[in-house]
Amino acid sequence: MDILNSSHIYATGGSTVNEHWAEPNRLASFLLVNTEESCTTYNLLKVSRNLLRWTKNMAYADHYERALTNGVLSIQRGTEPGIMIYFLPMNPGGSKAVSGQGGWGTPTATFWCCYGTATESFSKLGDSIYFEEEGAVPTLYVIQFISSTLNWRSGGLTLRQNAPQVSSLDHHFRVQFTVASVNKSPAKSSTLSIRVPSWTSNSGAVATINGQSVAVPPPGNVLSITKTWGSKDLLDLSMPIGLRTEAIRDDRPEFSSLRAVLFGPYLLVGLSSGEWDMGKQDAVHGLSDWILPVPAHDRLQLVSLTQESCGGGTTFLSGLNASGLDAARLLTMAAPPKLGTNAAAQATFRLVYSDRKAAPPIASREAVVGRVVLLEPFDLPDQVVRHQGAGKGLVISATADVPQDRTASVFRVAEGLDGNPTTVSLEADSTPGCFVHHDCRSGDGVRLVCPANDAERHGAAFRTAASFTLGKGLGRYHPISFTAKGTKRSFLLQPLLSLRDETYTTYFNIGV
Repeated sequence: MDILNSSHIYATGGSTVNEHWAEPNRLASFLLVNTEESCTTYNLLKVSRNLLRWTKNMAYADHYERALTNGVLSIQRGTEPGIMIYFLPMNPGGSKAVSGQGGWGTPTATFWCCYGTATESFSKLGDSIYFEEEGAVPTLYVIQFISSTLNWRSGGLTLRQNAPQVSSLDHHFRVQFTVASVNKSPAKSSTLSIRVPSWTSNSGAVATINGQSVAVPPPGNVLSITKTWGSKDLLDLSMPIGLRTEAIRDDRPEFSSLRAVLFGPYLLVGLSSGEWDMGKQDAVHGLSDWILPVPAHDRLQLVSLTQESCGGGTTFLSGLNASGLDAARLLTMAAPPKLGTNAAAQATFRLVYSDRKAAPPIASREAVVGRVVLLEPFDLPDQVVRHQGAGKGLVISATADVPQDRTASVFRVAEGLDGNPTTVSLEADSTPGCFVHHDCRSGDGVRLVCPANDAERHGAAFRTAASFTLGKGLGRYHPISFTAKGTKRSFLLQPLLSLRDETYTTYFNIGV
């Protein structure tokens, strides 16, 4: 296990190329589609569990947490039972939907070996949270931070663990334990030993029991408290949780710049169709200077814009990336996308307000009419939609191509020209009277149209084509969401476990 951890393990905690271990310390050559077989991750969890029991070495608990968080919880499509994958892709621009064995399996017609082990893994999410050591003074080890309740018979205690959802907006992880004696006979002493994970820092870690401070040992150890527990003792533990990068397991100098980004135990991947160059950023120090949490306000500003199609269905304004490249995109109207796909992400935009201080708390139609906004693609942070002049299509440009003044990217949100109380129209702030326009009958795409005369301006065809229904965005920011600002483009970073069919990049080229 120690050999695997030092030379074969991906940042997910998983391993293998296809179903085998390849050359040690050569993982840069194996960032492929068919990587990290689910069965192997399942079996390594069992190995780590037993090594932890035999040695009490918390390094094995750290591996268990990492592999469970990233290598197990990532292999099911959201919360859809019975839809899992055989391999977890590590290639730049990879997708679980196109991984080996055909991507996602099916609930009733897939009988891979990995379906058996994956099903068992998801039935054992409560496994390995707690361990006990019997003796005159019994010890309960808390290994995983998962909200749960345990009736500990040997210690005569009930323990309730409350571990809230981790957020990128809070750089402290807080967990509370409520301990209550259930013995009717005279109480006896017992020990509660809580893992202090390797991903935290001793600086800033705070523990209290019933309000009294308790010293927290360095990461990789356990915080042990021995006492005769009362009817309701409260143990609060707050530990720093932060960003870090981790070099790929490859000892060749030419691959020293390939690094994964983690937040605590969570592997963060970037929405990308293959781009992985982050540029000359500091990969070790000052990560918070260029990897920033998505602000709370921004998380409430995601919208999707729709129109009725000529066939009677609904179409979505989309920066559909048909070429598969993270380069300039021409906006179009696309069919309703499946949630958890690139198409859903590309049909989602964040409203960016020219006056941020006066921005509404949420992007509802009533709140945004009359506002001046920019449209930022959900999957391309720090880029904006811009027009190219009258009669021309709207584009999303690579960051380097966006003019500094961004005047062609500013739009005024007006009430829908079609008179519908649910629609809005987008008027170019730099060219009053010109509107974002899509006429499904003409096939001209999404353009900026400036009516030539009053008859056209007041005509039903123009007013309908320049009106869009504004609704909640199809994409959503995970509670753990960051923007990584690269030299040429920025990346939306989210936990690998949160993605479904979207394409992503796991390792980035940082510092060159």
